[in-house]
Amino acid sequence: MSVKVWDPFIRLFHWGLAASFVIAWITADEWDTLHHWAGYAAGSLIALRLVWGLVGTRYARFTQFIKSPAATIGYLRDIMRGREQRYLGHNPAGAAMIVALMLAMAGCAFTGWLSTTNAFWGADWLEEIHEFLANGLLILVLLHVGGVLLASLRHHENLVRSMVNGRKRRPVSDDIA
Repeated sequence: MSVKVWDPFIRLFHWGLAASFVIAWITADEWDTLHHWAGYAAGSLIALRLVWGLVGTRYARFTQFIKSPAATIGYLRDIMRGREQRYLGHNPAGAAMIVALMLAMAGCAFTGWLSTTNAFWGADWLEEIHEFLANGLLILVLLHVGGVLLASLRHHENLVRSMVNGRKRRPVSDDIA
């Protein structure tokens, strides 16, 4: 049996942001117009997600999944020991990754947009910040994918599929719902 966890907006946001990042990465320095539109899409998606994090469904709300630094570090310690609990929504490490990805993506979109304005056109320092954020995003994305694969293996559930169909295995007694 499974339960609905991820609403359609969260799933569209997730895959839309992933597509925006891939398109922006591939088109950097090659197809400026497409690169800019991918950045605008990413920035818009982040803005919508911030609103949905305040008013959205249960597992979309930031108050449901963002934990304290101490709780997140404790969860990371439990991962290293192989005894982390299964969360129906985002686990503390996943929540920290969401925050990091959204901040880096928002910063990347903002610096990219700034570089198109008259005030910052051709500013090398801004382009360096933009590229640093883009490269940092790539590292974060790879860590995110690794975390998803690890959690999928450890908890015997396909998290990629759940981000497609919105459903996860029902919680059992020691899971955190």
